[in-house]
Amino acid sequence: MKLNKNMGTLDRIIRLVIAAVIAVLYFTGNLSGLAAIILGILAVVFVVTSLVSFCPLYLPFGLSTRKQ
Repeated sequence: MKLNKNMGTLDRIIRLVIAAVIAVLYFTGNLSGLAAIILGILAVVFVVTSLVSFCPLYLPFGLSTRKQ
């Protein structure tokens, strides 16, 4: 199965910035407990999807932020 890229540059940058903010909040001790776990998982997902330029949640809705 080939994964077609469906994320544009701005979308990828925004996700990486959000992941970085979550990481900073966690490592400075401002984020802990269940919130830290949930947001940590979300940050990892954001980083992975940004690196591969593919978001599986866009598929069912036919969305793409990538310019053709």
